[in-house]
Amino acid sequence: MRIGIAGAGSIACGTAALLHRNKHLPTLWSPSGKSTTAFETKPLQAHGVIEEEFEPAIAHSAQELVETSDALIIALPATGHKNVMDALAPHIREGQHVIISSHASFGAVYLTQALAARGVSVPVTAWGTTIVSGRRQEETKVRVNTIRNRVDLCTVPEAASDDGLALCQSLFGDRFMPRDGLLAITLSNLNPQNHLGIALCNITRMEHGEDWSQGLNVTPKVGRLLEKLDLERLEIARALDLKVKTIFEHFHQSFHVPIGTISEMNQQMHTHGYGGLGPASADSRYVTEDVPYGLQVTVVLGKLVDRPATLHESGISLFSAMYDREFALENEFLHALELESFSLCDLQHASRTGVLHRPSTPQT
Repeated sequence: MRIGIAGAGSIACGTAALLHRNKHLPTLWSPSGKSTTAFETKPLQAHGVIEEEFEPAIAHSAQELVETSDALIIALPATGHKNVMDALAPHIREGQHVIISSHASFGAVYLTQALAARGVSVPVTAWGTTIVSGRRQEETKVRVNTIRNRVDLCTVPEAASDDGLALCQSLFGDRFMPRDGLLAITLSNLNPQNHLGIALCNITRMEHGEDWSQGLNVTPKVGRLLEKLDLERLEIARALDLKVKTIFEHFHQSFHVPIGTISEMNQQMHTHGYGGLGPASADSRYVTEDVPYGLQVTVVLGKLVDRPATLHESGISLFSAMYDREFALENEFLHALELESFSLCDLQHASRTGVLHRPSTPQT
């Protein structure tokens, strides 16, 4: 299949390499145009758990990406999702499948609403995490650290779930775990809570630009903080009667280490060489993306079900103080959809259908 990838960073390039290995035809589009320049003259070189060298097709506009692709994958930081969806939406055709890797902040609802305004209906599949992890290196090289054994997913509208699962399996194999709607996917992405603890406890390393092992530095007390953050997320999921994986299952399934404490599991990852490197800059998605687009959504859902995510909310406040900005106000989807004005019932309906009905104005 011809798969258009919106993005050209670490995850987009790693995903393209996996698609190429699986005999599909990936096309990369960089919204800024900068990240694909090197591919005009040099091949993409993937190494690590994927060893591939090939010349990806390059699209020079959102329209070109859509028109030359059978299906689309949005694979860039959540901070860019809304702008990319706005660029793609005028060109997406009826039935053309869209995958969001990984989903954030009801983006699938936003895209479905934007397409509905054109009278276009497409299946939008939301992943709880990315299919690969890795890091874009110099020029055209990407190191792929892992290919995940299990990725949670759902499709909006719910009636297209079988099609969404079948497409993902045809592209990437039997790696997917269907979850019960978009709320479950929202609460299945553990990166924001994990990155909160890791970045908060290693912020000086980030500011100094050090090369540091992330797995090694999830020490016992950092690991315990991640476990406590996870308990808040699980309480919210239970209140919504949703089944989501635990943090222990996440590390076990994603990184193939035996279950122990979170610190022990991360030490195992470090020992085996895939603990990963921590951010070498304070300007990291661990904070600038995951705080507004991950933690803030968990806080909103916690309030709706009367399960306050106190540690999550404290993390937002601490990072806002350190960075001198209001991260709670930076989520473009929350503002565009006005989610905080809707009831839990409204959000549950939207998570299955993609349709978010505006609250009726009270009669005076």
